[in-house]
Amino acid sequence: MFTGIISVMKQKIMSVCLLLFTTTPIAYGWGTWGHNHINKGAVMALPSEMGLFFYNHVDFITEESTVPDLRKYTLGDKNENCRHYIDLEPYGYGTASMPKTLSDAIAKYGIDSVNRYGILPWYIQSMMDKLTEAFRNKRKTEILLLAADLGHYVGDAHVPLHTTINHNGQFTGQQGIHAFWESQLPELFGRNYNLHTRQARHLPDIEKTTWSIIDSSYRLLSKLLTTEKRMKDDNPEEKQYQIGSDGSILKNKFNQPIHAYEYAHVYHELLDGMVEQQMRNAIRFTADLWYTSWINAGKPDLNTLDNKSLTERNLPYYNEDLKAWKKGKVRGCKADKEFPSNHP
Repeated sequence: MFTGIISVMKQKIMSVCLLLFTTTPIAYGWGTWGHNHINKGAVMALPSEMGLFFYNHVDFITEESTVPDLRKYTLGDKNENCRHYIDLEPYGYGTASMPKTLSDAIAKYGIDSVNRYGILPWYIQSMMDKLTEAFRNKRKTEILLLAADLGHYVGDAHVPLHTTINHNGQFTGQQGIHAFWESQLPELFGRNYNLHTRQARHLPDIEKTTWSIIDSSYRLLSKLLTTEKRMKDDNPEEKQYQIGSDGSILKNKFNQPIHAYEYAHVYHELLDGMVEQQMRNAIRFTADLWYTSWINAGKPDLNTLDNKSLTERNLPYYNEDLKAWKKGKVRGCKADKEFPSNHP
């Protein structure tokens, strides 16, 4: 069925190319719940020589995880949008033939096309360079800001719908699937996720790792789309969504349709842990990239960047959160929910 979806997408890509030249694609991100848990979980995955410093500022790192979306939507920063996705189909499908650097992509496709179809993997690599430099020079504010923002983009790279032109199911009659998959499902079922990962490791080839993440996410599109498409074809609208008294589909404050709990539950089960696994992968790779930047910068002593009393005061809380994380739980994320709780 996915072959058919791709065929439809290919046919429609040409028909929307003119539209893409004049409009900006929407890419929503994991949502507040997801991004908060990814960044907080990544802090817990760091070795103590980094983890204690990051934990001293864990509230900032957690809250900052959604700021790239605020720059995009609240501030209307036109330079921000293309950093959150890469539409592989207009580039030619598949990551193997993709230019490996942003400058190569611009040379091949032109700056307008590159900005239109997204720069996510290249931007992650650029952020890594900047974070490494901040570590090398022990610039505390830059370290925290860049690390928190990097976690957002790594999180986005683990959302399959951030790798396709069909980012919101608009070519397959599945409008609203983006926020459904990455925001409503984690909010409904994330409390039962096991978000524990191995400790952060050094990555010898950042470019290879980044494209591997994109490729792995793209490969999940088949199951993500076809599973929901079958459900949609088999269920009337009133079974798919929450319906208001006037008979219309209820929407959240971001104008996204609110799916019915039973429909969401069945879809989540049929995905067989996909959302949980992608969130866990995002935590792991965010921690890996932070750790790799620190190693590549020469392992500067981060303890000198904070007062010793601050670290001593936070150490008991760090140890308690670490115990919880080893059991799979990321504590202390009080994100505003984007969807109303509709658990029966």
